[in-house]
Amino acid sequence: MKTLFWRALVVIFVTLGFIGALLPGMPTTVFLILAAWAASKGWPQVDEWLMQHPKYGPTLKAWREHGTVPRKAKWVASIMMLISGIIMVFTNAPLAVKIFTDVTMLIVAIWLWLRPEPKHN
Repeated sequence: MKTLFWRALVVIFVTLGFIGALLPGMPTTVFLILAAWAASKGWPQVDEWLMQHPKYGPTLKAWREHGTVPRKAKWVASIMMLISGIIMVFTNAPLAVKIFTDVTMLIVAIWLWLRPEPKHN
């Protein structure tokens, strides 16, 4: 039952990461980091596949081994959050939702920029 739980999380996070790769404003890497974490708990084959992925593997390995985030990823994530925050202002969402969403993205951006960068960047 525990393995099924971890595998369900992997499927959810990989799916969200895939959607994030296609849709602007939705992250990819954060969901793949979560997918790799869940896979390491109950689906080693998928964990290995994610770690060996040609595009995302190096970033996932850097996060797992050193907690680092490449500067390019920080910029892309920050720009996407900024664009999403600006779009949110012009939606019909309640003011509390707009504020909560934009403040949350600001907190995430600050946290992201406080993460160390890989030595080779």
